[in-house]
Amino acid sequence: MKMPTDTNLTSDADYRRFIEELKARVANARISAARKVNHELIMLYWDIGRRIVEKQQELGWGESVVELVAQDLQTAFPGTTGFSSFNLWRMRQLYLEYRSPEFLAQAVPEIKGPDQDKPERTGAETAGQLVVSDQDHLLAQLVPDLLGPVPWGHHVEIMKKIKSPAARIWYLRATAQFGWSRNVLLNQIKASAYERAVTEKKTHNFPLALPEYLAEQADEMMKSAYNLEFLDIRRPVRERELEDRLIARLQAFLLELGYGFCFVGRQYRLTLGEKEYFIDLLFYHRFLKALVAFELKVGAFEPEHAGKMDFYLNLLNDKERGPGDQSSIGIILCAEKDDVEVEYALRTKANPIGVAVYELQSKLPGEFSGKLPTAKQLADMVRVEIEAGK
Repeated sequence: MKMPTDTNLTSDADYRRFIEELKARVANARISAARKVNHELIMLYWDIGRRIVEKQQELGWGESVVELVAQDLQTAFPGTTGFSSFNLWRMRQLYLEYRSPEFLAQAVPEIKGPDQDKPERTGAETAGQLVVSDQDHLLAQLVPDLLGPVPWGHHVEIMKKIKSPAARIWYLRATAQFGWSRNVLLNQIKASAYERAVTEKKTHNFPLALPEYLAEQADEMMKSAYNLEFLDIRRPVRERELEDRLIARLQAFLLELGYGFCFVGRQYRLTLGEKEYFIDLLFYHRFLKALVAFELKVGAFEPEHAGKMDFYLNLLNDKERGPGDQSSIGIILCAEKDDVEVEYALRTKANPIGVAVYELQSKLPGEFSGKLPTAKQLADMVRVEIEAGK
């Protein structure tokens, strides 16, 4: 066997694999170190906020102590950022608001610990009146389990923009789970992701078509409605134009889809025998490890849409799915849907398929109110136009 010399190692396949493995190891170590640093930083900020509150309550110190502490810490640690008076006020707010009985009562299901399987609490306790021993126990776990994984800048945005304890916990959990950047977090808040996640019914067959753990992840990945307001559509469009606009604003569309989506292609070509088929938009989801196909419909959902998507998913699984990938997932985006009709259409489908609606110009400026078509009117007009052109 001929051994490569040092001069041609860079072109050797074994060496290239070796380098790629080392690079992945270094990247993982950096991510792990960054997470540990962030965890310790949040622990520190929590402790500073706690100590300020306790001293104010114990010794009667006024609000000016926050400014004084900020000045002294900045003098003592001149090269360290994060000790501005603004930040110290936020640290104090973090402690006060996240130690409140109302927040802790909502946080109970989110915190992992030895008491996770304790009997259900009484009505008074779940309403926020937790006993002192419970508060101490929950606080001991709150920071490392729920707050620790989230960067400080994200905490500040959540405290500024979200007031509901349940909503705060949802955004904290989602940020940690999906690794949202601050821009993605802000986009999700602007799009009312929490309200849409907990109040709107999702229609899919994921529990029937996927293992339980994957069905739960796929359900979290999919939304019941997608806000396409960023497309600025003000007149009837055909499906291909809607697709063109989504591709032109791909970054905004990816933010609306959520974290983990990677764009593969549009009008993605599949072949079977001598025939060709094209999927409107194809993505790969990094955490589900699955291809996700989107079909765009400017009208209402029809049962035949599910059959066509099921056919596409069979082709994707046979021809495009990579080693170790999960079953491909299909999402049909339409202007409107009847949940009962969707349920019947998906009941016999072996592949995981979801049906969601999209929203166009859901919040209009006052001067445009009543002057632009709703999503339903838009779909109706396009349907008429298509029928007229046949």
